[in-house]
Amino acid sequence: MIGVALPLVFLLDAALVVVFATFGRGAHSEGLGIGQVWDTAWPFLVGLVLGWIVVLAARRDPSTVRSGVLVWITTLVGGMLIRGLGDGRVPHWSFILVAAIATAVFLVGWRAVRAALSRRRAA
Repeated sequence: MIGVALPLVFLLDAALVVVFATFGRGAHSEGLGIGQVWDTAWPFLVGLVLGWIVVLAARRDPSTVRSGVLVWITTLVGGMLIRGLGDGRVPHWSFILVAAIATAVFLVGWRAVRAALSRRRAA
């Protein structure tokens, strides 16, 4: 995947991380202002960027499921580490679990649907 599609794939991932942060804040009846959502999203966006750097350095197509798994894990671990460093506490296990599931659905899910549709069209 080259050219204009690459930035669009990154923007999709970034938008989905912001959606994750927004849903999380909404589920806990927390404020949904831009600054409030940013406070929740930015650690995971940093993790996302790190995941993308790894994928691109390995010269892998970022739109594949395998790359999506790598981006997801890096986003999740990076986000949790940054959050933990920020307040000096390990995030609660339930938050880690929900964040893992939600970010997997978002970051790996669209790639899996795309791969399934591509296989179906090829058959």
